[in-house]
Amino acid sequence: MSHWLIMPVLLPMVAAILMLLTARLGRTVERSISLLSMLGLVAISVALLNTTLGGDYQVYAVGNWVAPFGIVLVLDRLSALMVLLTSVLALFSLLYACNGQDRDGRHFHVLFHMQLMGLNGAFLTGDLFNLFVFFEILLIASYGLLLHGGGPLRSRAGLHYVILNLAGSALFLVAIGALYGMLGTLNMADLAVKVAQAEPEQLRLIHISALLLMVVFGLKAALLPLYFWLPSAYSSASPAVAALFAIMTKVGIYSIIRMFMLVFGIEAGVLSHLAQPWLLPLGLVTLALGAFGVLASSCLRRQVAYLVVVSVGTLMAGVGLLTVESLAASLYYLLHSTLITGGMFLLADVIARQRGDVGSQLRLGPTVTQPLLLSTLFFIGALAVVGLPPLSGFIGKLLLLQAAVHEPSMAWFWAVILIASFFALIALSRTGSALFLKTDDQAVTGVRVESVSLIAVVALLLTSPLLAFYGGAVSSFTTDAAEQLMQPMNYIEGVLGSQQLPVVATTEVAP
Repeated sequence: MSHWLIMPVLLPMVAAILMLLTARLGRTVERSISLLSMLGLVAISVALLNTTLGGDYQVYAVGNWVAPFGIVLVLDRLSALMVLLTSVLALFSLLYACNGQDRDGRHFHVLFHMQLMGLNGAFLTGDLFNLFVFFEILLIASYGLLLHGGGPLRSRAGLHYVILNLAGSALFLVAIGALYGMLGTLNMADLAVKVAQAEPEQLRLIHISALLLMVVFGLKAALLPLYFWLPSAYSSASPAVAALFAIMTKVGIYSIIRMFMLVFGIEAGVLSHLAQPWLLPLGLVTLALGAFGVLASSCLRRQVAYLVVVSVGTLMAGVGLLTVESLAASLYYLLHSTLITGGMFLLADVIARQRGDVGSQLRLGPTVTQPLLLSTLFFIGALAVVGLPPLSGFIGKLLLLQAAVHEPSMAWFWAVILIASFFALIALSRTGSALFLKTDDQAVTGVRVESVSLIAVVALLLTSPLLAFYGGAVSSFTTDAAEQLMQPMNYIEGVLGSQQLPVVATTEVAP
């Protein structure tokens, strides 16, 4: 059992504690600890991803209590990919915050690393109750980060965010309490075994609990009709926080994939593929309404927030097709959309600070101080988001469209994705014109982007051409990850051993 598997959870926690203990030593020490911890986390994430290339499952039994009796962390291709994605996004978000925005409130770096602890724990845990625990850790940290810097807009958005997530947490507890009462376990692999062997009188309550989990994860992922909190929260958060929040919705998507392909997947008997009828239509409608939000936005930051909603809808639609090809395409698109929307949040702040009082509002304002640099970066981000060649957005959407070719829902799938992309093209073209062409006679502000901030923005936006250049290798890995997801028996055996394999029930749910 390799102890490196627990490091993505342990390292951010230790860094946060260390920064609390050394708080009196000054900002430089705090930033040094924070950035060094992030660099170490990226290196560990790369090493962990490399260990999954052979397709084996790695299980870390905390306290050496084996599953299903103890807490376990499980590393497969999907969890390793999500941990690496989180680390890369967080590194450049943190670097951007070090331009001075981390001074706007207390304990920014501590909260930032506690959220990383929660995110990585959620991706690695093999236990449903500990998924709830890590959800709460990342949510509590996100409450503080969302309010970082203060102000009425953040306070109002933060209040809505807190209330909705407290309601979601209550439903989560009800669902896992019901599952534990029925099945006597919350280990995900063991749940998959017990669900497949459930007695007929247990099926109704298990079914209700699964639907409650779907609601909770849909709230976290910002699926329709539970996405209305996101535009206000993300557009009012500080730029580095909004960039990190680009991964938050992916926690909900990851949880849907993990629970409804493992516990309620192909081996779950009469409860198999419980969520599949909902995912595709919910994804397409979320995508469509998100595209209207992008088109209607009068503020760049709010527009980028709606682009996050668009990415969630696209991902859920791809997952809803439930084929290896669609899952592989969705995972590729997940990488692209998370990094690019994170970069666009940072770019929106750079542009806003060079437009004076007008900020990120899409109306007449002064010419930005560095028009060539910022317009080029915006052009790259817009091309990537819309999905035009030769960047990764084009490859991701092309893979998704190809995956739907032989599906009965092909016409709806193609129509919604292509029309939404057209709306995004119109909206971002109008935005670019408002920001860089239609300027008034006011003098330029003279504000220039700091080198640290520029590095963070450029690094995130350049991930799009990098994902395109290495598209073959990345799509090959996501295909392997999708194939692994479609074989839940291997996960169960990897965690529990070969002695506990599910026997599929043949009973039906009572009407």
